[in-house]
Amino acid sequence: MASEAPVESGWPALTYESLPWRPSDVPASRTARRRHRGPYEAAVVPPIASTSADLPSATAAVADEAAAEIARFDAELGREIAPFGAVLLRSESAASSKIENLTASARAIAEAELHGHAGRNASLIVANERAMNAAIELAERLDGDAILAMHAALLERSAPAIAGRWRDQQVWIGGGDLGPHDAAFVPPHHSRVPAAIADLVAFVDRDDIPVLAHTALVHAQFETIHPFPDGNGRTGRALVHAHLRSKGLIRNVTVPVSAGLLTDVDGYFSALARYREGDPTTIIEAFAAAGFRAVANGRRLVDDLHAIRQDWQERVSARRDAAAWTLVDVILRHPVVNAALVAAELRIAAQNVYRSLRPLVEAGVLVEFSDRKRNQLWRSPEVLDALDRFAVRAGRRNRSSA
Repeated sequence: MASEAPVESGWPALTYESLPWRPSDVPASRTARRRHRGPYEAAVVPPIASTSADLPSATAAVADEAAAEIARFDAELGREIAPFGAVLLRSESAASSKIENLTASARAIAEAELHGHAGRNASLIVANERAMNAAIELAERLDGDAILAMHAALLERSAPAIAGRWRDQQVWIGGGDLGPHDAAFVPPHHSRVPAAIADLVAFVDRDDIPVLAHTALVHAQFETIHPFPDGNGRTGRALVHAHLRSKGLIRNVTVPVSAGLLTDVDGYFSALARYREGDPTTIIEAFAAAGFRAVANGRRLVDDLHAIRQDWQERVSARRDAAAWTLVDVILRHPVVNAALVAAELRIAAQNVYRSLRPLVEAGVLVEFSDRKRNQLWRSPEVLDALDRFAVRAGRRNRSSA
């Protein structure tokens, strides 16, 4: 979709300042070191707290249509939230991580969620899920402390030294480790981060901008500030869901917006670059397109899970009041379980767990896949396959180094 030229948008573009550079100690050739001598140019992020957000009619219309579709999806699932809220949150966490090239199967993610014994990527995706949860819980107070809490939830286990703290160093995107001189983008100097975040929080508090457009602008400004040494992308996408919930567009489920962005990653990063040039329309249109794709993919996932649940209803042989039927809905939320999780979810004694599991194992709903007599694990191949199909549909059509 064509966007209005940046010079006509009225949205402020970045300016740049020249800053001295202290050479890095990273081993490198003389030629490489010469390229990283002298001052570099860092972005200066303009304040937007009071900036007018007048949008072209076409941009406003498509954003409003996408917002209506997201709200409709949220309302429909609100009637049956129990199994699908957790599934959609997990799917969104995985899609957001995949934008950062962190990929893992649904089974690996579920195992990491259950007991933490999994590969690095799966563990980081579960951490992203914690950040998403933190964002939702903090939606009523979106201030600097809330953003720090989201980042802490994301990195407290993998990078505790930087988790929940604004950066205290210059960072850059692309160009190598020696310095920022060849970078694709150099965010503002770290001394400017607190003031830029305070301005962003004031912008978040506004209620005069349509919600989805507002969310896209908040996200783009956050990514431009780049307030952390690592985890900016995933924290910024968690902030998206906090903002959508804070403004009342969603109330029940996490709409998998990142899965929509994932289908055109280059377009997403290009829209961020255009935003920095003073064009706010492209990132809003990218979020609107992602919203439509996210809802379509989310509906497919929910339809698949409905069909699986209906098939189980016919296959499982158990009394109507048996705990196995409660366990069926637990499995939709947790497609990998152990005895401890089952006992906790069903609120039963550990010795009664196997009685509840048996009808589901006999029907093929669950498959035991651990070789240990103790700490056994069971998985639902059908639910895991549905989650993996969701990830395949989201895809990753383009890649970007930004």
